Amino acid sequence: MTPSGTNRYEGAARSPWAAAWELLLPAASAPARARGRTLQAALREAVRSGRLAPDTRLPPSRELAADLGVSRGLVTEAYEQLTAEGYLRSGRGAGTWVGGAARAARPPARDLAPRSPGARADFLPGTPDLSLFPRAAWAAAQRGVLAELPHHALGYPDPRGLPRLRTALAELLSRRRGVVADPERVVVVSGVAQATTLLGFVLHARGVRTVGVEDPGSPEHGALYTSAGLTAVRLPLDHEGLATGPLYDSGVRAVVTTPAHQFPSGIAYSARRRTELLDWARSVDGLVVEDDYDGDFRYDRAPVGALQGLDPEHVAYTGSVSKSLAPGLRLGWLLVPGSLAEEVVERKRTMDLGHPAIDQALMARFLERGDYDRQLRRCQRAYRERRDTLVATLDEQFPGTKVSGIAAGLHAIAELPDRYGPSDRFLRLVAAEGVAVRPLSDYGTAVDEGVRLVLGYAHLSPARIREGVRMMAAAVRRG
Repeated sequence: MTPSGTNRYEGAARSPWAAAWELLLPAASAPARARGRTLQAALREAVRSGRLAPDTRLPPSRELAADLGVSRGLVTEAYEQLTAEGYLRSGRGAGTWVGGAARAARPPARDLAPRSPGARADFLPGTPDLSLFPRAAWAAAQRGVLAELPHHALGYPDPRGLPRLRTALAELLSRRRGVVADPERVVVVSGVAQATTLLGFVLHARGVRTVGVEDPGSPEHGALYTSAGLTAVRLPLDHEGLATGPLYDSGVRAVVTTPAHQFPSGIAYSARRRTELLDWARSVDGLVVEDDYDGDFRYDRAPVGALQGLDPEHVAYTGSVSKSLAPGLRLGWLLVPGSLAEEVVERKRTMDLGHPAIDQALMARFLERGDYDRQLRRCQRAYRERRDTLVATLDEQFPGTKVSGIAAGLHAIAELPDRYGPSDRFLRLVAAEGVAVRPLSDYGTAVDEGVRLVLGYAHLSPARIREGVRMMAAAVRRG
């Protein structure tokens, strides 16, 4: 400080150094041990942000130390460190200057997570009710895991997943979905997306260049295989499932399917079609990828068992907790045929060195203690009620509407009578009312004309479902 009690840079508006002075003040009041790091961080930020422009001359170390009330050695060390990093430059007898290597400050972090469009009523499919996440049970499992997990378990895990979790998943999937689940062939993944990508990379390495996808079907399947270097071939459905004639004609040797509850049409593959699909796989030595994205949620009867249970050597089975717990957990599983197991595991190892060990141990405990089964029962009750509410309200507000597909999952297909069309007009009217819906035509080319909607309901309360459908009806009447 100067004898007058003010620093020599206050009021020096024309000095580039004065603009950065306030950034250094916290260094003077920082704890002694942190003072040097604080000063260095403040100088870096001043350079990065442009508060200290390139070619600005810094005060001599003795003067800056006196003004900040710190030792000269602290300032000298900071100058030397930032000179070594490229933020500053200096020369013997020439002083210390801001270098030209640093550019703009880092931009603020953006959140690119998918979000609701902000509609007054949102019927977009694919989202569970995140308020049903079992926070208390999850927190209890987390405390238990942290208390009991041995130190060595925090190292790099088996790329397939912790044996404890793979064993628990094999038991669950055998019991609930009828799969042939050898824990040695279970691979823990960060959701169906990673499972799909892993298989895509392995197939590509084997020389496969095309993969069949359902039409209509999930847009994600084709995009994920494309990212692995494969070309997605759209294959049509009929009322029983994937049409086998076009499948044979396509020449593909791998196809991704949703046989328990086809997305988005809502049908379940017939027993005959399941058999024909496996016959195709055996005849071409091919692979069926079974995406069992919501196989646990059947409301009119027990869920049909997984296709994988009929031929585990020609079916790769994948699922996740995205619909039953929360997609943000990024936790799923992949059961692979023995012929692909080694390559899939190696690809998983090189991709991420394995799924987080604490998350795996937590999920294993959640399964072992029966918490996951309780969560599934809770969701089934809630989602069944919401589907029933949707069907009843559609019948009330849009008489003659047909809800197709099985009573399952988190969405329904509603085909409205022709008098509510055409589709473009209907969609325009409800959008203007603030209701977000998605037509079936968004999911494929093989879709008939008419007002056919894919309505997600799981994330909406019964009251919100009734309100949203009434808003659609009011919009159409006014239009």
